[in-house]
Amino acid sequence: MMMEQFESTRLDVNGVTIHLRHGGNGPPLLLLHGFPQTHLIWHPLADALAERFTLVMPDLRGYGDSSKPPGDADHGNYSKRVMAQDMVEVMRALGFPRFALCGHDRGGRVAHRLALDHPDAVERLMVLDITPTRSMYEKTDKDFATLYYHWFFLIQPAPLPETLIGNSAQFLLHTTLGGWGSSGKPFIDPAALAEYERCFCQPETIHAMCEDYRAAAGIDLEHDRDHERIKVACPLRVLWGRDGVVERLFEPLADWQEKCALPVSGRALDCGHFIPEQAPAALLAEMLEFFG
Repeated sequence: MMMEQFESTRLDVNGVTIHLRHGGNGPPLLLLHGFPQTHLIWHPLADALAERFTLVMPDLRGYGDSSKPPGDADHGNYSKRVMAQDMVEVMRALGFPRFALCGHDRGGRVAHRLALDHPDAVERLMVLDITPTRSMYEKTDKDFATLYYHWFFLIQPAPLPETLIGNSAQFLLHTTLGGWGSSGKPFIDPAALAEYERCFCQPETIHAMCEDYRAAAGIDLEHDRDHERIKVACPLRVLWGRDGVVERLFEPLADWQEKCALPVSGRALDCGHFIPEQAPAALLAEMLEFFG
């Protein structure tokens, strides 16, 4: 079992049960994973970060060993607003009303909404290899639809994507982890991969992940439009992979500056999409500097 040096906890919050690992010394730092992984994405950095911070590393609602409720008619129970509320309640339950926050991929989108809805809770925000959801949809073209086809496949009505994925879930997982700027080079620890396979290949997880993306294409965009004048109020650092889709198709610093009240800092790292596992040393240096 990986990350056994950190305490494993299950907390009942916001109508679901969230599984997480936590531990370390220092101010609290909440780390949120993305699709199609779990909290284990942080294992290459966790020991070093724990020397400076008290880490909280949950599985998001619908992922890992957290609850996977069936989706609502409007997919609202997988909105980033609801998923952000899960995380705020987790941190409060652990005694951390205010904390630093870093999110990768879907976790970055949850982190963005958390910073908007709970500005008093977030001291500093880092997002990894994303631009804002609305910005990405509004700039959709053939290249984006081809490279990030899953944004449009997973949002199809149930049970179409659930059925197709369920017929070969492990194949889709491996294809996803082998793409998005990975250049086909192995970068995932075999023990972590085994855990990703265990969690991803469950029917409840497949449905939940589809609901996550359905929410992003619907109710999350409504929330973004309803609150477009509200900006992130804390310092924001943006990092992305030089070999990934964000670098190729978007302007992440400019896109995020539109969403933040303060100057946005950041840069591309020499990797693809899966930054915590592809470039852990570079990411660690950035995190220690930004959050330190």
